[in-house]
Amino acid sequence: MNRDPAGKQRGAILVVSLILLAVITLLTVTAQNLSTTNLKTVGNMQTRDEAIAAANQAIARVLSSSFTLSPKERAYAVDIDHDGNTDYTVTVAVPTCLSALPIKSTAPSSVNVEITATTGWNTTWDLDASIKATDNAGGAVVRVRCGVRVLVLQTIKPAACPQ
Repeated sequence: MNRDPAGKQRGAILVVSLILLAVITLLTVTAQNLSTTNLKTVGNMQTRDEAIAAANQAIARVLSSSFTLSPKERAYAVDIDHDGNTDYTVTVAVPTCLSALPIKSTAPSSVNVEITATTGWNTTWDLDASIKATDNAGGAVVRVRCGVRVLVLQTIKPAACPQ
């Protein structure tokens, strides 16, 4: 009785190896999809953070100007990576004067300010910078708001802040 034990098992290794190949293929495809999704998420976060930085740059430009003399909407081209190309276009809405209070006394500071209780006002402003979805911003939509207090002269106050 010469039995061939391998004769009854022919093809079993083929079926097992095909199942293992299918499982390994599914694991590889799943890992690829997860890494692609994570890469897109990180890219979107970077674009959002860059857009916020661009909006903050535009607000800083407004604050460094005499915006209280003629509050108006302005658009700023921002080159966030300093390669000579505009990366974001930031629109800063018309600065809004929220309140104006006469100066009660001059606070001590290291800067000699020529504004006194009879000549000046403490004004509070709302600055609103936004980036709408554009091709150069990668579709980012960001809005940054900033409140700031500005000392203004009595002569400027009626036109800039009629509160």
